[in-house]
Amino acid sequence: MRNQVQLIAYADRLGGSIAGLDRLLAGPLAGLIGGVHVLPCYLPYDGADAGFDPADHRAVDPRLGSWADLGRLGTSRDLMLDLIVNHASVHSPQFRDVLARGDSSPYAGMFLTFGRVFPAGATEADLLRIYRPRPGLPFTPVTAADGSRRLVWTTFTAEQVDLDVADPQSRRYLLEVLDRMAAANVVAVRLDAAGYAVKTAGTSCFLTPETFAFLADLTMEARRRGLEVLVEAHAHHRRQVEIARQVDLVYDFALPPLVLHALFTGDAVPLLHWLEIRPHNAVTVLDTHDGIGVVDAGADQDEPAVGGLLAPAAIAALVERIHGNSGGASRLATGAGAANVDVYQVNCTYYDALGRDDRRYLLARLLQFFTPGIPQVYYVGLLAGCNDTDLLARTGVGREINRHRYGEEEVNAALGRPVVAALLRLIRFRNTHPAFTGEFAAGLSRDGRLALEWRSGSSAARLSANLVAATYTLAWTAADGSESSVTDVGDLPFWPVGTPGPCPPGAPSARVGCTPAA
Repeated sequence: MRNQVQLIAYADRLGGSIAGLDRLLAGPLAGLIGGVHVLPCYLPYDGADAGFDPADHRAVDPRLGSWADLGRLGTSRDLMLDLIVNHASVHSPQFRDVLARGDSSPYAGMFLTFGRVFPAGATEADLLRIYRPRPGLPFTPVTAADGSRRLVWTTFTAEQVDLDVADPQSRRYLLEVLDRMAAANVVAVRLDAAGYAVKTAGTSCFLTPETFAFLADLTMEARRRGLEVLVEAHAHHRRQVEIARQVDLVYDFALPPLVLHALFTGDAVPLLHWLEIRPHNAVTVLDTHDGIGVVDAGADQDEPAVGGLLAPAAIAALVERIHGNSGGASRLATGAGAANVDVYQVNCTYYDALGRDDRRYLLARLLQFFTPGIPQVYYVGLLAGCNDTDLLARTGVGREINRHRYGEEEVNAALGRPVVAALLRLIRFRNTHPAFTGEFAAGLSRDGRLALEWRSGSSAARLSANLVAATYTLAWTAADGSESSVTDVGDLPFWPVGTPGPCPPGAPSARVGCTPAA
């Protein structure tokens, strides 16, 4: 993946389809992003978990398009797709065949059962040791057509039955998906829910040595097909460092809460500590389709005595501040357990988490874009979107508050907002300034300001920020060696990247693909 800002989006919620997303990226957003991660568009894309419960992982939902449409989307930009390694839908033809034919089904070994992991039974301690991102135990009773009953492993919901990744049918299934991706111009694959893929009796069944061995094998298979591998796992920060040593890319899920903590309190020390120890082969995020992760900055879930990047009191205060800034909407979407970080995330847009404060929001993006790694921006964040409380009320699903469906007119209106126009200018700056290919340094200045710098040869980009006041100076070396600076990214010069030509009348000058009038 190229070292440019990447977009992550649901095709049906930004563009309406894969072809619609392509038109948007080739039109008003032309040249803006280095790549796009299309969230699950498999059959069906609108299941119980918004596409993360595919009935057929090898088929693109025809309501969104086809593998050929994905291939076209990936011709001029990096394309990433999800490989959902942990589970499939209970409505998948393979699982339905197991229910219909029991042990005589050729897929009988494909789905994990309690008995396969615990053939001699499990003790109370065994069951309590299992780590699950939901309350309760990860088992669901099912009844086959012949009346036989069994407990299938369901890490996330009863609609998503876990694969036994050691079974030949499961392996064949996953490799077939990789083959289809490789044939569709995909350059990177995200291994979704990867930390739960292998269950071993007597362990937490999360990111165990057996899990790492499986990930190493799957990474090798992906690389054979020319695919880079990004592992998705919410975990203690030391585990992210460990994962990063074994794959191409890992998410920096600790960054979002650390940036919020810094902006809420003025305390940059935890952020600076993380910048010193974090892996640089990371995809940096502030917001995701799952909301704002907080567990990654906390204590180890397996070993609570192993502290996190933020103390429990600091995390609790951070969560409460998000709830206050969002007018209580995030509390409705996240639930009473948010301060205990029992779940992965606070369900809220990042813009609302910062109280819809444009300056703090753009400073947060500056901190993200200066952090080493490949920046990824969620589609709602790209448009500085607000919490969709109507969608939350209609669906009753907390994460839907951060999954707004944008129509074409709404996208065009959002692109005209000053905060969005400024963000687009900042994205072009991050994509094109040569300093970001060089060396990174971070620290505190004598007056207590956070200082971040990139330098490559004679090119430099420097950020000096007063976190309490949310004021900053962004300075850079131009191609001719001259020095320039702004105190508002909305004042950045236009950095033309897309198709040359004048902007249409009335179009914001920040829109990519055109040159503003003098």
